[in-house]
Amino acid sequence: MLLGCNNDAVTLCFVFQQVMSVCPDLHQHYVQVCQNLGQPENPFIAHVLQEAGKNDEIIWTKGFTLNIAGNSHLVPVQRVTDDNLQVLVSVLRTAAFVTGLDLGYNVLTDAGAKTMATFLQGNETLLHMRMTGNKIGEKSGMFFASMLQINPTLEKLDLGDCDIGVQCLIATASALNQNKSVKAINLNHPLLFSQEEETTVHLALMLKNNSSLVELHLCKHEMKNFGVERLCEALYENSSLRYLDLARNKITSEGVKFLGKLLKWNQTLQILDLNANRLEDDGAIYLSEALALYNRTLQVLSVVSNNISGKGLVALSEAMKTNTELSCIYIWGNKFDEATCMVSACF
Repeated sequence: MLLGCNNDAVTLCFVFQQVMSVCPDLHQHYVQVCQNLGQPENPFIAHVLQEAGKNDEIIWTKGFTLNIAGNSHLVPVQRVTDDNLQVLVSVLRTAAFVTGLDLGYNVLTDAGAKTMATFLQGNETLLHMRMTGNKIGEKSGMFFASMLQINPTLEKLDLGDCDIGVQCLIATASALNQNKSVKAINLNHPLLFSQEEETTVHLALMLKNNSSLVELHLCKHEMKNFGVERLCEALYENSSLRYLDLARNKITSEGVKFLGKLLKWNQTLQILDLNANRLEDDGAIYLSEALALYNRTLQVLSVVSNNISGKGLVALSEAMKTNTELSCIYIWGNKFDEATCMVSACF
């Protein structure tokens, strides 16, 4: 019998010891790998791993996320470099309980992106990966696109503000045609120098084929009415997407016509973000007609900063009166007049 365990607690103590045996001391392992590779310790990484070791969540839950984002702390930290990441990946190979990794806003480049993408190719425990704000660029973005063709378990990937370009977006869309595990992907703010919207066309084609993606972020894609029409055409054939982020594009009221028609038919989308486009009153009215009379699935709509005046805002308010499923419409940054103020309590 295990010391300190009564008859009723033997199983629990045994399970505890078994779990402890497969949960290595991350900080101790990190120090050892740094020594083996002749790399200096990054005090920020060391601190995060030390704190993680104190958290019972590692032992008693199915997953644990390491937050090593360079911008998530009140005081400056020593941001993660490519060499630091090589050491960290060596540690993570023995830490199957780590299911999420946030490396946002560090100073990773080509080498670091290749290290991470290569690790993910053979890793089947990491479910959430955030690279946001690392300026890895087009070539490095392709490493992640290739990884998506191989990795069978990753569920969330964030490549927002990573300076990826046209070829990476097309390759990512191609990989998601076959990938069945990714449920959410952030492709915000790529570097696009073409006005042809070919990347949106490829992403739309992907949506026709993909049945697992639930959340898609396409903020700052220079998307215009042609592009949103292609997306809407694809979404008539898609029954999985719940959250569509089209914020900070160049969609006008003419483009919103297509979204309005889609919402009359679509019974899947729950969140639609049109923040900082060019909807104006006509666009708001197109949306309000669909939401008032047809759609009963959308729960959240953002039309922040869209040059909408009282006429359009009142129409949206009226839609909320008849559509009880629509719980939130975000409207700040528009043109508030007396009529809008009278119904603002509805929002």
